[in-house]
Amino acid sequence: QVQVVESGGGLVQAGGSLRLSCEASGIIVRINSMGWHRQAPGKQRELVAVIDNTNTTKYADSVKGRFTVSRDSAKNRVFLQMNSLKPDDTAVYYCNAHVDTALWSRGYWGQGTLVTVSS
Repeated sequence: QVQVVESGGGLVQAGGSLRLSCEASGIIVRINSMGWHRQAPGKQRELVAVIDNTNTTKYADSVKGRFTVSRDSAKNRVFLQMNSLKPDDTAVYYCNAHVDTALWSRGYWGQGTLVTVSS
């Protein structure tokens, strides 16, 4: 089994910064990509940023230039540095790890961490 655990959410004023962390653990053969999605109240879950095992990154247009995704491959961790936060960034942020195990290749989700940006 694979577990994905996020940390680092909280309350911040507009213009401030937060850093989210996520770690995947378990019987993992390879991690193909790790990334962040978010879901605001009444909205669908959307991709925020993702990084693959070649360190190629992809960002939502709404966060480009403000958020940075990075990884620590040795520890199966991914980070999201969020700067210049806006009230529209308020959401539950979910980490996703797409991994290969001995049995299959699939994505695993964390439980989510709440980010609240006050105006």
